Amino acid sequence: MRLEGERALITGSTSGIGRAIAVRFAAEGAAVVVHGRDEARGDAVVKQVRDQGGHAVFVAADLSEEAASEALVDAAVSALGGLTVLVNNAVASIVDESDGPVAEMTTSAWEATLRVNLTAPMWTCRRAIPHMIEAGHGAIINISSRAAERSSPGLSAYATSKSGLNGLTRAIAVDYASVGIRCNTISPGYVLNDRRDASLDPEVRRKREAQHLTRLGVADDVAHAAVYFASRESEFVTGVNLPLDGGSSAARGAVLG
Repeated sequence: MRLEGERALITGSTSGIGRAIAVRFAAEGAAVVVHGRDEARGDAVVKQVRDQGGHAVFVAADLSEEAASEALVDAAVSALGGLTVLVNNAVASIVDESDGPVAEMTTSAWEATLRVNLTAPMWTCRRAIPHMIEAGHGAIINISSRAAERSSPGLSAYATSKSGLNGLTRAIAVDYASVGIRCNTISPGYVLNDRRDASLDPEVRRKREAQHLTRLGVADDVAHAAVYFASRESEFVTGVNLPLDGGSSAARGAVLG
């Protein structure tokens, strides 16, 4: 039980990567708060955790609002009796009508993306850090993206927000190491998503796979890395960005043939 006694809040954890992290944390002994905006999906994650013998509660919150972000942390502290781990996983934008090239970007879409992807993590960290100081230790894990360093067409707001999140990680690591709080980033590459990739065209899948040295990622890959960063095993690690991308940051598999 690598996370025995830890009390964790995972934002955006009703599906995908966040859900995998919440379930894995609970399996490793942590008490977890599941967060999202869909109560039915949140309750389903809580049931999965409890059915496996873990402890979880669901709290709904709209992270685009400062007061709601702070209230989420307060609710987690109240439900768990404290807070020692925070995972900022909730995300606002991928390639859709709210993102695009800079020349086509609206101010409202730009600000909405940065508000959830960058400002909300600052709000949750700001609220959570005093509780971690009180507990005597803490681990903050920010889920970023390889797009922060190697963008794709139409991702200007998303890529910028994730670049900022990487900077926030380093700033927190520097400012709070002396009080036992570590902050690290995980930057996944292409991770299969049940909804987005349910009917993935075989040729598209082949091209995606060819961009990696190993295979396409799955949500559990990120969850395993998050467990390490949340555990005392990583006490000597802070301020780093882990590229979790099947080797594509070293070289694209397709380039190697």
